[in-house]
Amino acid sequence: MAAKKKINPFAVPIYSLSGRVTEQTIDLSPEVFGIKPNKQLVAQAVRVYLSRCRNAHAKVKSRGEVRGSRRKIWSQKGTGRARHGDRYAPIFVGGGVAHGPRGDANWQLRLPKKMKRLALLSVLSDYFRERKLLVVSGWQKLPPKTRKVEAKMATLLTKQKVTANKVAVFLYGLKPEKQRGLKNLRQIEKRWQLGFINASRLNAYRFLQYRYLLINPEAIDYLNKLGAGEQ
Repeated sequence: MAAKKKINPFAVPIYSLSGRVTEQTIDLSPEVFGIKPNKQLVAQAVRVYLSRCRNAHAKVKSRGEVRGSRRKIWSQKGTGRARHGDRYAPIFVGGGVAHGPRGDANWQLRLPKKMKRLALLSVLSDYFRERKLLVVSGWQKLPPKTRKVEAKMATLLTKQKVTANKVAVFLYGLKPEKQRGLKNLRQIEKRWQLGFINASRLNAYRFLQYRYLLINPEAIDYLNKLGAGEQ
């Protein structure tokens, strides 16, 4: 009796740009797409990322920075009022601000590299677990015209019945001249909003902005190496 062939749960089919399944499959790394998502760590990674994007814009002038005359506003004695110097003291309208923001606040939080990586892998595993990941090949055959690319992408998303309105596109190893038709493509038929993710800016926050992921086989190989600690 012939032994039953084991089915790899992390083997996914590869689709063409026309939305049809090809005869090829690709194996996803369990260390990347099969871990248990750590929601607390993902939330922490997002908070750190947003804090590092924050700049200290708020700044006020102190009484020494407000421009104007430094003439004593009234005599020291004899007026019945409290003694004062110039009119730019913090208690006067138009004066400086005491203990206000100085524009040098530090919002930079830090997260260890291993924790950043684990947060990213948690998000990728969630894509695979919810079946929101689609491996597509043939990107190098895209025409250089945005209108033609939009038609192909609309066909692909329609045939795959993608209901999510925000779709992330992560293409690794695609030459810049082949991305010409994708550069201006941000929205398709007012149904799907595309976001292109660069390999140099991989983080959990970028992937969390979208609900579906289009990826090429080369990017899968790149992420598999990331899980093995080779990247």
